[in-house]
Amino acid sequence: MPVARTVRAAALTSSALLGAVALVVQAAAPALAAVVLDVTATVETTPVSHGGDAADDPAVWVHPGDPAKSVVVGTDKKGTLEVYDLRGARIQRVDGDHGNNVDVRGNVVVSADDEAAGGDGALHVYRIDPATRRLKHLADVPTAVTAHGVCLYTSPRSGKLYAYPNSTSGRVEQWDLAVSGDTVRATSVRLFDAGSAVEGCYADETTGKLYVGEEDVGVWTYGAEPGDGTARTRLDSTGTGGHLTADTEGITAAGNRLFVSSQGSDDFTVYDRGSGAYLGRFAVVPGGAADGCEDTDGIDASAANLGPAFPRGVFVCQDGANGAPGSSGNQNFKFVPLERVTDRI
Repeated sequence: MPVARTVRAAALTSSALLGAVALVVQAAAPALAAVVLDVTATVETTPVSHGGDAADDPAVWVHPGDPAKSVVVGTDKKGTLEVYDLRGARIQRVDGDHGNNVDVRGNVVVSADDEAAGGDGALHVYRIDPATRRLKHLADVPTAVTAHGVCLYTSPRSGKLYAYPNSTSGRVEQWDLAVSGDTVRATSVRLFDAGSAVEGCYADETTGKLYVGEEDVGVWTYGAEPGDGTARTRLDSTGTGGHLTADTEGITAAGNRLFVSSQGSDDFTVYDRGSGAYLGRFAVVPGGAADGCEDTDGIDASAANLGPAFPRGVFVCQDGANGAPGSSGNQNFKFVPLERVTDRI
């Protein structure tokens, strides 16, 4: 069960207390009602194949016929994509992919083959076979931005599949990916500059919004359609007045909640998916069958019924420090029943 964390203030005189309360109400009223939780995972994956800073980003694929056979695709940017079942066991290792980020829509999986980690800076496109739950490589798509992160979007307007590779330079590109059988046709349709280094992004079919994480700055909201231009609003920021602690990393949504990985504080901020209002934060801590998530890069979540292990969905986080603090074990991913968060925040 999640445990609420409380913050105890030092004792104040009555007059100082009134002044402090007034100041807090004026400066940060929304945060006063925010919930802070510790939750535990029920599953952790087999560690990735390479040591050091290797694992980065997960993507949840929901099996179209049997949700209990759903899988999580995880990146090992030192040279493999790894596919795990819901018990955390490895089903497949795809060598030669230095994916820093990965995403999935339908049966299409796309990784950003990070040049900085030894990859080619292209998008690698795969199809996942529901019968075997294994990936088949279809094509590589070179991009103008030298892909570092990526997210996918299926337009509710046109039905087209789009990919948004982004880079450490801050540039973001939008590609139209037409996947038919084993054939991929790719067309660049938008290119813009978010400012500084970008990695995490999430494109939301429910709201039509594209969320882009500028690592040292915060999260920006753009329109997800190719004709939406470069107009943007700020969801949240790092530093004074914001709820994020750099680096801003993974972004995802499930149900009526949006989640952002706040790497510098080893926790995750939660927002209302519709309004963008900040609701609280949670940490994934050691307990039960798994240890926690620290120094997290990528996250993903699904509110789908994934069978007996995760009947109300799952939240997945990359663990940058697998094992006890200071452990040198290879990194992995943790699976948290989604309701441990959404029932409280």
